[in-house]
Amino acid sequence: MSDLSALTTEEIKEKLKELPEGWEYKNNRISKTFIFDTIMDGIKLLDKLIPYCDSIDHHPDVHIYFKKFIFELTRFDIGEKVTARDFVVAKKIEELYKEQ
Repeated sequence: MSDLSALTTEEIKEKLKELPEGWEYKNNRISKTFIFDTIMDGIKLLDKLIPYCDSIDHHPDVHIYFKKFIFELTRFDIGEKVTARDFVVAKKIEELYKEQ
């Protein structure tokens, strides 16, 4: 199975257990809200995340509300389905968040 194949709901629920608390699955995407001390802290995380996402051709939707950033992951080119690669990006987001 490719890491770009759609996961079943059961597979998604199992993979969510591998992520830190706060990630959820709804509306064919996994998402989590992160709160930063300043908006610039969130922007710094994005500055580090974007090259990584470019390198694996998988980018989250990011909604910015001052110090609150909501990351949403789905694969649009397979009909907005969650894939294993979404979880790879989620883990990278968590890693970068912990570094701050």
